[in-house]
Amino acid sequence: MQVVTIDGPSGAGKSTIAKALARRLGWTHLDTGAMYRAVTLALHREGVDLSDAEAVREVLDRLDLRLGEGGKVFLGEEEVSALLRSPEVEAEVSAVSALPLVRARMKELQRREARRGPLVAEGRDMGSVVFPDAAFQFYLDASPIERARRRHRDFEAQGRHVPRDQVLAEIERRDHLDSTRKDAPLVRTPRMEVIDSTGKSVEEILERMEARVRSGRATGPEEER
Repeated sequence: MQVVTIDGPSGAGKSTIAKALARRLGWTHLDTGAMYRAVTLALHREGVDLSDAEAVREVLDRLDLRLGEGGKVFLGEEEVSALLRSPEVEAEVSAVSALPLVRARMKELQRREARRGPLVAEGRDMGSVVFPDAAFQFYLDASPIERARRRHRDFEAQGRHVPRDQVLAEIERRDHLDSTRKDAPLVRTPRMEVIDSTGKSVEEILERMEARVRSGRATGPEEER
């Protein structure tokens, strides 16, 4: 499988970079965050108690999650892309993502996508868990304040007026949940090339990643290359 992984915390710029890198390479972009958000939406609509494993399993067994062209996400025949950043999903996605049942199902779907062709996969456990043998693994980071600024700007563009300190608090809450969950926590591994996006342009980051991939020189310690 040909896979580039981009891991990192919420708001680090993974989606922007992954989409653009996939376009440059002519590969498919896999937005795993959108997949988890779609599952969160499905569970929320069913009113499922997340502590009820059997109820969660029933929804996962019926789940018809599909990824379409242009980043579109479908539950059955319904396109739900515009609903994945709703306050309800934002509030619940970390808790849903921490469920082992959900992570196992998502890993299965993500690996299925990779068997269809080359991928640029973004998420929080792409290099550490889902594609640990990927030759090109990146960890994209930024300070919490910078990530909150970006997320606040996105909300304003969507017409959602959320106080910036509230956005920062949510970013910090997500960071804590993502890094401390028992199953597949957000981590940096020795195989990952760490890039801090604070103060860097999208073009600067893209050029660095693209050059690495086109060189054929895998990320990670020199002795492993």
